Amino acid sequence: MQKVSKPLFNNSKQQRQFYQELLKRTNRYFRLYGLDKTGHWQMIVKSLIILTAYFATYGVLISGAVSGFLAWLLVYLILGFTTAVIGLAIMHDANHGAFSRKKWVNKLFGFSMNVVGASAFTWKIQHNVLHHTYTNVHGMDEDIQGRGLFRFSPDSPLRRIHRFQHVYAFFFYSMLTLSWTFVGDFARMARYRKMGLVDQAKADYKKEMRILIASKVGYIGYMLVLPALISGFAWWQAALGFVFLHMVAGLSLSLIFQPAHVEESTTFYQPDENNKLPEAWAVHQLLTTSNFAMSSRWFTWLIGGLNYQIEHHLFPHVSHIHYRKISKIVRRTAKEFGLPYNQRKTFVGAVYHHVRLLRQLGRQKVAA
Repeated sequence: MQKVSKPLFNNSKQQRQFYQELLKRTNRYFRLYGLDKTGHWQMIVKSLIILTAYFATYGVLISGAVSGFLAWLLVYLILGFTTAVIGLAIMHDANHGAFSRKKWVNKLFGFSMNVVGASAFTWKIQHNVLHHTYTNVHGMDEDIQGRGLFRFSPDSPLRRIHRFQHVYAFFFYSMLTLSWTFVGDFARMARYRKMGLVDQAKADYKKEMRILIASKVGYIGYMLVLPALISGFAWWQAALGFVFLHMVAGLSLSLIFQPAHVEESTTFYQPDENNKLPEAWAVHQLLTTSNFAMSSRWFTWLIGGLNYQIEHHLFPHVSHIHYRKISKIVRRTAKEFGLPYNQRKTFVGAVYHHVRLLRQLGRQKVAA
């Protein structure tokens, strides 16, 4: 069985000082205001609002009351967008253990990812273990592995097709969740088993496969088969609506996550010949991550605080409801230690700099 060879971070005292001071200051903030680091009741209220919107829209879909192209388009558009919001604002906190102090509550709301067609189990390995630990590290962070279609890192091979990646990116980004539903989760489950990551997670592979298959069957049943049978639409209209739903969800998710790490201000790494990385873990997170649209509270609420990616990467077990406040502590501490705090004023600006980097990476080797 092929095991993962884990790169080593710089463990020098000087490198560790930033995070030690940052932890001291953020812990003092939570103690001073008597705050729970998880989202607790606020996350439950927020989740109920979002889930109600999702299932109410689904109820309208299967009621047979929807007629006409514009109504059909609107219903599937809302379903696609709320699918993305469930992933961003509910599942994400829960599967990081930041939703609640109670493990069963985190597990329950984390399973919302299975309810909308993906796998919470494979996501936790891909995201929590690989991406969060080795952000923008070539060969470790699967978020920057373009599978030949994209070149997200200057350490990846340059192919002729990459010259156009900034043009075709948005179409293939829209295929993200559709791929997860039918292929991606199964491929990851097999790959992570081979890498030894399923065993590392202390999970029963057969049990997780049964959950995965049952979740997929249930999702396809209620979101594709049932609308085709009782919504009043023809089967091809239901199938087309299903694809459109996922295109909206996939594009929404991609445009939140990609500009946070694959953009012009962030750094990319490859372990040296001794399998070592030059920075300590926390400094590495600062250099490989960027925030955006931090002044917009409604946008922050809607996307689960993931415009505060720096705070999320430094404190993945802290709920996103706290990111805006602790961002001031992070920014001040980074400045004192002479470290960058990457940010873009707007969401559009972040996407723009992401696309610019895609164009550069598609034409030349960009210095890390």
